[in-house]
Amino acid sequence: MSEVRLPLEQADILKILPHRYPFLFVDRIVAFEPDRRIVGIRVVSHNEPMLTQGPDGAHTLPVAILTETVAQVGAILVLLKPENRDRLVFFMGIDRVRFRAPVYAGDVVEIEALVDVLRDRVGRFRGTARVDGRVVAHGRMTFALGPAAKPA
Repeated sequence: MSEVRLPLEQADILKILPHRYPFLFVDRIVAFEPDRRIVGIRVVSHNEPMLTQGPDGAHTLPVAILTETVAQVGAILVLLKPENRDRLVFFMGIDRVRFRAPVYAGDVVEIEALVDVLRDRVGRFRGTARVDGRVVAHGRMTFALGPAAKPA
């Protein structure tokens, strides 16, 4: 994958991230600017086992899963750099994260990650999740780059 051709679909994402079902939360990558920005899509289906039912009966995506989805989109941004292809990305922390609205079953979530700092071993990005153009979550995430992943 020396040249990134968009959109990246599920098969492409599986070549980048070590995550697999049911822990892979990114369905598609629709925009990518190396070392700067990435946009991913997550379609929240009605049959996902991690959905919670609120008092109103609506099925919502837990904020921890939404946070992990943003982290996975950010990890793809980092791992698309040729020198990072075989490395592991470790989620180190979140800062100033705010959840503005729930994400419901049937929603299409657009996740944008913008690089703040990107070094050889560590980095930070700002992530924003939107549904129908409205912000549902935003914050900063810090990550560390580890050694190359061992083959399975």
